[in-house]
Amino acid sequence: MNIKVEEQKGIAIVSPEGRLDANTAEELEESFNELISRSKVYIVVNCKALDYLSSAGLRVFLSTAKQLKKLSGRIALADLNENVHQIFEISGFDSIFSIFDTAEDAVDCIKR
Repeated sequence: MNIKVEEQKGIAIVSPEGRLDANTAEELEESFNELISRSKVYIVVNCKALDYLSSAGLRVFLSTAKQLKKLSGRIALADLNENVHQIFEISGFDSIFSIFDTAEDAVDCIKR
């Protein structure tokens, strides 16, 4: 898995590419933990290039959301393809996370 991290308007934008499963979840979790350790408490995950999401990936998102909530931060998801969006709906996680059509929309709304 390739993970690109950039910053826009003080918000970290994380763009994972490929499959997010039991083999790659730890890598994404480490990226999130690194951002949190640097006091980046607003994170947008651009899922445009995310091909697959397993329960291990969902766990990483939930764990990160809990950490950020304790720090008065927030995680938002953007640009989910149909398959990944369906996984969020079936799991009920779509009611837990803010999901936006684009990363730009997420950046504009995350601090509100």
